[in-house]
Amino acid sequence: MTGLMEKLGLKPGVIYGDDVLNLFKFARESGFALPAINVTSSSTAIAALEAAREARAPIILQVSKGGAAFFAGKAISNDSQRASIAGSIAAAHFIRSIAPIYGVPVILHSDHCAKKLLPWLDGMLDADEAFFKEHGIPLFSSHMIDLSEESVEYNIQTTAKYLARAAPMKQWLEMEIGITGGEEDGVNNEDVDNNSLYTQPEDIWNVYQTLSPISPYFSIAAGFGNVHGVYQPGGVRLQPELLDKHQKFISSKLKLDGENSKPVFFVFHGGSGSSVEDFQTAIGYGVVKVNLDTDLQWAYLVGHRDYITKNIEYLKSQVGNPDGPGKPNKKFYDPRVWVREGEKTMKERVVQALEDFKAAGSI
Repeated sequence: MTGLMEKLGLKPGVIYGDDVLNLFKFARESGFALPAINVTSSSTAIAALEAAREARAPIILQVSKGGAAFFAGKAISNDSQRASIAGSIAAAHFIRSIAPIYGVPVILHSDHCAKKLLPWLDGMLDADEAFFKEHGIPLFSSHMIDLSEESVEYNIQTTAKYLARAAPMKQWLEMEIGITGGEEDGVNNEDVDNNSLYTQPEDIWNVYQTLSPISPYFSIAAGFGNVHGVYQPGGVRLQPELLDKHQKFISSKLKLDGENSKPVFFVFHGGSGSSVEDFQTAIGYGVVKVNLDTDLQWAYLVGHRDYITKNIEYLKSQVGNPDGPGKPNKKFYDPRVWVREGEKTMKERVVQALEDFKAAGSI
């Protein structure tokens, strides 16, 4: 069977423009989705890339506003979001440099950008345009603008302005309409009315008919009960079948033939803690990207936790351990040892996601 890299003519490393569009089309038609992994350091980026290589699958690496600031360093003030801008750009250059040797296609993305974070998006787009002027491609493959807390009119019209800015670079833009519950990166929707978690088809159509004339490079994160974080069973009521209704509604507006028409690229937010059945149902209705963060934060910790608890007697001092009072402990506290353990457990969880989303083996 021909893999997607050969079929679509993709090269290893970060991809852009038509390559991103064709990859998402292929995923939608083939019935798989890509996990979008929030990275906060070179270590977490490497864990995700290693997983993609092992699973033989493309992957999305993304930075949030807070994750980008952490990439720059917690000692740097984030006044005017300068740490988030600098950290995002640094992460992008690092991932661009290292991704090709892992042999997989990578979409380089920025995560939720609410209204108060628009200076961060503007800063990244400034860097994109400068990079595009010199190299013919933007720095990032894709960005996300999340104005779901604002009025529908403001959300769609502002998103349209940003898509118009990204369009000359053939840069993808993800937008959100309908609120994702829970809390992530300083945006707290834990007390939101549950009815607000379900996007209406008329809103999806409004987005589609506004954005399509500007550029084909966009996707929609529609609310179908999604919540950030991991909650007790029964605490979240997902209704991925709503995505099927949205696709059929848009298809009828566009007068598309066929029961299986899926004109919209959908995004699944708040993926951590959801069932494989929910994931696969949503993917069948046109989800091509699934955000996964909380589960991976836990997975990254587990490797460190288990290593430290197992080797605690070797980590209390530089010299002296159960093998003798004069025995050195350097080989135990070397960061290359214990940081690596977190990469291993995070990698395993990303591989699981690639398998759950049916992307494994696609390249």
